[in-house]
Amino acid sequence: MAKDFYATRSTAWWKVAIAMIGSCLSGVTFVSVPGMVGSVGFGYLQMCLGFFLGYLVIAFVLTPLYFRLNVVSVYEYLDKRFGTASHKTGAWFFFLSKMLGASVRLFLMIATLQLLVAGPAGIPFWVTVLVVMVLEWLYTVRGGVRAVIGLDIVKTVAMLVAVILCLVLIAREVGKPDTSLMRVFYFDDVNHPQFFWKQLLGGLFTVVACTGLDQDMMQRTLACKNVRDSQKNLMVSILLQIVSITLFLFLGVYLYQFAGLHGIEAKGDALFPEVTWSGLLPASGLVATLFIVGLVMAGFPAGGSALTALTTSFTIDIMGGKDQHRTRIHTGMAILMAVCILVFNALNNTSVIDAVYRLASYTYGPILGLFAFGLCCKAPVHDKWVPVVALAAPLLCLVLDLNSVRWFHGYHFSYELLAMNAVFTIIGLCCLIRKKLV
Repeated sequence: MAKDFYATRSTAWWKVAIAMIGSCLSGVTFVSVPGMVGSVGFGYLQMCLGFFLGYLVIAFVLTPLYFRLNVVSVYEYLDKRFGTASHKTGAWFFFLSKMLGASVRLFLMIATLQLLVAGPAGIPFWVTVLVVMVLEWLYTVRGGVRAVIGLDIVKTVAMLVAVILCLVLIAREVGKPDTSLMRVFYFDDVNHPQFFWKQLLGGLFTVVACTGLDQDMMQRTLACKNVRDSQKNLMVSILLQIVSITLFLFLGVYLYQFAGLHGIEAKGDALFPEVTWSGLLPASGLVATLFIVGLVMAGFPAGGSALTALTTSFTIDIMGGKDQHRTRIHTGMAILMAVCILVFNALNNTSVIDAVYRLASYTYGPILGLFAFGLCCKAPVHDKWVPVVALAAPLLCLVLDLNSVRWFHGYHFSYELLAMNAVFTIIGLCCLIRKKLV
């Protein structure tokens, strides 16, 4: 049982590839990607091109490194390269970003279920949260990484079947897709959030940081038998992810067309739930059921995999590998996540959700900078000062972000904040290089 929460390097690569599709497409993706078509068309595919480039980096730079060092937690690399302070800095930044991000994703899933199912049945929100978190705890504490990968495979299949069937049923009602909603590339305005190079570079750095340097995601890749299998898993997975995202975007086109035909005013995240529960679709009961199944299968396993990753990282990186406490730690992670969900619900403010997602640009930036510096520069640094640099870099980014419009002639920062954060971290680490004694 000691290894249940860790990758055992015995899983077939194709199983991991299928599982990673589901793990990368959360309940937020299930609802938000179709909804964004109304404002940016197919612009999200620009970011997907960046994802592909990022997966190349993960497959051929990071994965061989992890296998060569034979690490259980990806943040053990920081200990081997810099020292204990750097190791714990990376682990705490991961803990903060993963806990908040996973809690938000589960909150959105639970809130939708509460609105459509549990609320009308008279079930309080806190009871829904309790039931979901108990179920999350049960399947992960018994099965660990194996259970996460197994359920991710089921999740992938169920979610894609739900999307494809919804797409077919709505397309029959609507007819040909509206090509005016299918714009992909944005080259004309550098200040626009969808500007091509912002999206491409944002996708590249985001996927390297949030997948390649993420304990949750890399536990799947490290479950493969060897480096070559892991590389095959990663490349097949990203191609299938892009296909899946394209299906979601086409679904968004048809949802907006259907809404326009029937006077449904919902947009964005509210569009998919509103259309499926409007009762106006043919086989509306089937479509509503598919939506709930897809939403649950998109959101539930993501929470479980996050719990497993948080337990692994906290046990290995922060507690120093005291494995006898892992079940208690796992329980604590589940309780803390439930508390975060209840806090989000009490605040009842979608700007809080937006802020949490933007927080990823700040919390993953120092991790990206630490790994990039460690791989590209072999010089030793003063390890005890690394936490100071890791805190200073995102603070500097925050100052620039708050003043960018005034200082840079109307320029708005987007995902490039992550890259800037990493660059500031690298500059700070350069200042910490230890001089060799003569």
